[in-house]
Amino acid sequence: MLVEFGIVVLKAVVVLVVLLHFALFTIWVERKGSALIQDRVGANRASWFGFDLAGVLNTIVADPVKALLKEDFLPKGTSQLMHSLGPFLAVFPVLLSFAVIPLGPPILWDGREISLQLAELNAGVLYVFAMGSLATYGVVLAGWVSNNKFSLFGGLRATAQMISYEISMGISIIGVLVIYQTLDLPSIVEYQRGTFLGLPRWGVFLNPIGFILFFFSMMAETKRAPFDLPESESELVAGYLTEYSGMKFLLFWLGEFAEIVVASALIVVLFFGGWQLPYFDVASISSGGIQWGVILGVAAFMLKVAFFCVLQVVVRWTLPRFRYDQLMGLCWKIMFPVALVNLLATVVLVLSGFYA
Repeated sequence: MLVEFGIVVLKAVVVLVVLLHFALFTIWVERKGSALIQDRVGANRASWFGFDLAGVLNTIVADPVKALLKEDFLPKGTSQLMHSLGPFLAVFPVLLSFAVIPLGPPILWDGREISLQLAELNAGVLYVFAMGSLATYGVVLAGWVSNNKFSLFGGLRATAQMISYEISMGISIIGVLVIYQTLDLPSIVEYQRGTFLGLPRWGVFLNPIGFILFFFSMMAETKRAPFDLPESESELVAGYLTEYSGMKFLLFWLGEFAEIVVASALIVVLFFGGWQLPYFDVASISSGGIQWGVILGVAAFMLKVAFFCVLQVVVRWTLPRFRYDQLMGLCWKIMFPVALVNLLATVVLVLSGFYA
């Protein structure tokens, strides 16, 4: 009993460390990558004895310390409790959602099979979506309690945008779930083992239109450019973030980048085989008492997640921001009908035995 409890605690620590380190990595890529794309030097002010470690000191140490030392002001006529609840709701559900992501194949230790997943839920997909929906309340609450017209407009925009794109995202994912016939994330990864028509049996090849719709819907859910209308600086100052500073702003910041990591991990699990490698059975490799399959599987998963984190940063700093009518038109006039047609076609193919 004590051993089992220790394993759960250790897995919780590992999951939290992995998520936070990926968020820090994405922040560093954001600062240096945006500078590279815009032909700037990037974060380079903070240094120790002349070494800035390629901007790491700025992004990982100096910027958070600066934010923590700023004054935490409260707008007039606002409740401290409600004002603090917004950033908490924006980041806490995102951290919880990472608990069901499988990080690699199971480890065999002392006669036990230890899964690299903190919470083994057989409806993991629904759990991630439920936690993502809860994070929406933090943004909406921040816009409402800030007692500022720009914040309110930002909150309203976030509400409409996130609810709209949740619909197209949900329909796009139903197609691939119909193929897998399960909501359990490790079972979904296991299904993607082997090949299909000479290609890896990954969701991106089984349902490519579903992947494209899901990827752009997830970017809209994370409120990143070109979908960053809730905080567009040129129109709303900083939107729902206008009246936040110090630690509360830092929590919103952390929540945004943690969302990118969770979105990337979910894309990898649903459409890119999770910890599987193409044409290669990772789980079967073991030599000299060392479970190389576990090491390779975890490394493959981490590299795939890192790739999609970087890809989202590149997209943000490459494409211009939509107008609000274009944003909603893209969802309701293009992505929603295409998602419905794609779902119908997928169901027909499944019933005809195409994926068997």
